[in-house]
Amino acid sequence: MRIIVLGSGTSHGIPVVGCACTVCTSSDERDKRMRSSVYVEGRGGEKILIDAGPEFRLQAIRADINRLDGVFLTHAHADHIHGLDDLRPLSRDKPIPIYGNKQTISEMEERFSYVFKKCSGKSQEGGGKPKLKPQIASEPVRIGGLTITPVPIKHGILDILGWEIAEQAPAERAPAETTSMESFLYLTDVSEIPLASIAQLNGGSSGKTRIVIIGGLRMRPHETHFTFEEALTAAMTLQAKAIYLTHIAHSHSHVEAEEFCRVFRGKHRVSENIDIHPVQDGLELIL
Repeated sequence: MRIIVLGSGTSHGIPVVGCACTVCTSSDERDKRMRSSVYVEGRGGEKILIDAGPEFRLQAIRADINRLDGVFLTHAHADHIHGLDDLRPLSRDKPIPIYGNKQTISEMEERFSYVFKKCSGKSQEGGGKPKLKPQIASEPVRIGGLTITPVPIKHGILDILGWEIAEQAPAERAPAETTSMESFLYLTDVSEIPLASIAQLNGGSSGKTRIVIIGGLRMRPHETHFTFEEALTAAMTLQAKAIYLTHIAHSHSHVEAEEFCRVFRGKHRVSENIDIHPVQDGLELIL
């Protein structure tokens, strides 16, 4: 499995329009953060996207995305779905399934009514809109060799979804008599992981290696987002072999976020076998 972080920033993106803070004016390329999104490729050639923010067109060009077998939405805030129109060239030949919970799909259909609205019983044809196939996801979705499982989480008072993508480990790492899986867990914009979701994730993770990318906004508390400390502490309960912070505000530079992770590791005596870092746009991870 190949994972590319397309964006790692908050709803404003970084630099923030009109802001002259030290992070927004930083020359460190790691401090340039587009809206949060990830792209995943399976070993069988499967290609999926989690969230499509306002910079999706630029992100797709940079990551050389030429096909999508499915798009998985965490929730319907603008920084997570307002790039859906840029799926037009990728959906020219066939509609792309769009998965989310009931509320997200409903809001998406309202926000992009021109895509789904029918006139006289027909939907207007033409090249001016993407071909999208909404799907309410309450059960795991199979795309080739990938199993994509919705994980209910909280974003303030909102019920949103994280996504776990699992794939059978290669033969050289998983003998034929085992069912070892490798998985990637994406939990952005999270303020709480319900106990039922933790049980869901840990209950089926025997023999599973897992990368976790989790939203941690900043060091200071926020009503609808984990802090760095909260995000890393929560991720430590999810049997991860690597933890990465995403959806990072302009309150902190990449260097400062990296230093926080280093201090957290020492404070909590984290095993040297577990990587803990902030992500950066364009980061590529291999499972």
